[in-house]
Amino acid sequence: MAGPLLRSLWAIATKKSLSSSTSYFHHNDARLKTLLFTRSMGISRAFSAAATATNAASAASIPSGAVDPSRLRNVAVIAHVDHGKTTLMDRLLRQCGAEIPHERAMDSISLERERGITIASKVTSISWKENELNMVDTPGHADFGGEVERVVGMVEGAILVVDAGEGPLAQTKFVLAKALKYGLRPILLLNKVDRPAVTEERCNEVESLVFDLFANLGASEEQLDFPVLYASAKEGWASSNYTKYPPDDAKNMSQLLDAIIRHVPPPTASLDAPFQMLVSMMERDSYLGRILTGRIFSGVVRIGDKIHGLRNADSGTVKIEEGKVVKLMKKKGISMVLVDSAGVGDIVSMAGLTSPAIGHTVANVEVMTALPTVQLDPPTISMTFSVNDSPLAGRDGTHLTGGKIGDRLMAEAETNLAINVIPGQSDSYEVQGRGELQLGILIENMRREGFELSVSPPKVMYKTEKGDKLEPIEEVTIEVNEEHVGLILDALSHRRAEVTDMGPVPGHDDRTKICLACPSRGLVGYRSVFSSDTRGSGFMHRAFLTYAKFRGPLGNVRKGVLVSMGHGTTTSYALMSLESRGILFVTPGMETYDGMIIGEHSRDTDLDVNPVRMKELTNVRAASKDENVKLSPPRLMTLEEAIGYVASDELIEVTPKAIRLRKSYLDVNKRKAMRNRTKE
Repeated sequence: MAGPLLRSLWAIATKKSLSSSTSYFHHNDARLKTLLFTRSMGISRAFSAAATATNAASAASIPSGAVDPSRLRNVAVIAHVDHGKTTLMDRLLRQCGAEIPHERAMDSISLERERGITIASKVTSISWKENELNMVDTPGHADFGGEVERVVGMVEGAILVVDAGEGPLAQTKFVLAKALKYGLRPILLLNKVDRPAVTEERCNEVESLVFDLFANLGASEEQLDFPVLYASAKEGWASSNYTKYPPDDAKNMSQLLDAIIRHVPPPTASLDAPFQMLVSMMERDSYLGRILTGRIFSGVVRIGDKIHGLRNADSGTVKIEEGKVVKLMKKKGISMVLVDSAGVGDIVSMAGLTSPAIGHTVANVEVMTALPTVQLDPPTISMTFSVNDSPLAGRDGTHLTGGKIGDRLMAEAETNLAINVIPGQSDSYEVQGRGELQLGILIENMRREGFELSVSPPKVMYKTEKGDKLEPIEEVTIEVNEEHVGLILDALSHRRAEVTDMGPVPGHDDRTKICLACPSRGLVGYRSVFSSDTRGSGFMHRAFLTYAKFRGPLGNVRKGVLVSMGHGTTTSYALMSLESRGILFVTPGMETYDGMIIGEHSRDTDLDVNPVRMKELTNVRAASKDENVKLSPPRLMTLEEAIGYVASDELIEVTPKAIRLRKSYLDVNKRKAMRNRTKE
């Protein structure tokens, strides 16, 4: 009960000066409550009584098709990965009458449905009690943090979803910090309370942990006074009071939707001001061209209006392009509908301009001031994408040239601000991002589109300040069985990790929670090692923490590899003699070439082998036949595992049908020369 008690004491202390007006708030004018609240808050996101009155006065002048700003609510759903955001969106859509064809309806990208994660932010609109709610579903993985950063400026409120069993985790802290920075007042939703291990005491404990997290992140007094709801998104209900079994007539999301209407303020800008919109999302359509999505910060936009694109530059505001609104669209449920006009505070999509991108401003032609852009966290790792020059190049893909690869990467950088693309030498491009998963998703999309390319291993983005070399440090949260703690700590000590906290997991006596600060370079490729070390029973979360002084070279984190020195088809006869040398990555009948990596050596050094050797034919009869050769199953790597596995002198060959590991220099003599040069 410490959480509610602490919050109630805090609320009493902060609202003591307003105690004389409390009864007046509850029994008289609600607008006076809003006015006093706004003065105490002191930030622009709170709507004042004057603004409400202005909106009411201008309601008569609202054009047909536009929504009265006082009936609008813009809300983002933010949480750690797998805490139930997209499932919650499904239930809210159903509650408001939308027909969804399948579970996780907001995950519209094929990779999202395959992997069960949200990759890109999506916007939809639902209606509830004469109000219109623009809901933004955001990713929960740290690698896609840029998707969260660019949409929090579009909304006035946020639903912070926290797993009642796991409590706040690394990404919870990240997304909450972004929401608090923009002045949002989150609604805390404790999800999965129907699980057997979750009790009322556990919910109070999690609530207290979230309150501490708010305080540590510098939340204001009003932000600390957040409402709390309890829910089971899977079962489709939310409650303002703790319960595991709500009555049948309350098994719905009504209380959460009512809380959004009650606690999230409507937009405050004027309908009479000139039209301005900040572009937050962008997509391409084969018929309409570039579709720009964003929140209208002022004014009204209609089909046929003359508009232009603006951007901020060092010399001031720069005009990009002039045109007119050809199409105006709004997402309702899971379908896109056409609208004639839209007003301030609404989130809409428009077509008509071909040059503006994310972060640019679209406005009436008389407006010459661009809106401030969202500041994103810097990328932490980079990879080099180049043309595939292996002996097997050109067999699977259709897009092979450096020009096509460059155009595809530049198009990705336009729609995803968290990725930077820097052209390099000889048709190569340095791609900077947040993590292995983010860049792995990009590579997977490219190979599905028919691209062939060579990819270098991830490199950490270093900084230099006052002569000191700084590297990105990540906050790592691990939960494992007690029997695996020693193995995990030993492995991470080689990766320069430092333990910041360790203790038992509440409600699980045989589980241990470990918090560490580890360099990003030490975590590259560790996820697959972690899964095998814990036999799939542990889970690990990581999020960017800060830049800190370089911690020195890593320990021995990988064995050597078996490198092919033959070109042709692998044979069972050759692979049988190589099994004792290590773990194989290939099966009999696969194509191989000089310099291709076919396995992991059992020692720390590389070994050149011949996997295409045939059994010599003689007239001597053997007691056994070749059909009796039995090989152990090979280790077939996924793209993410390959990205984390390759060393600095190796590359990943990516084609639509295959993922191969190879040495940067295919010739064995060239590799030896480069190895000797490195030693010197």
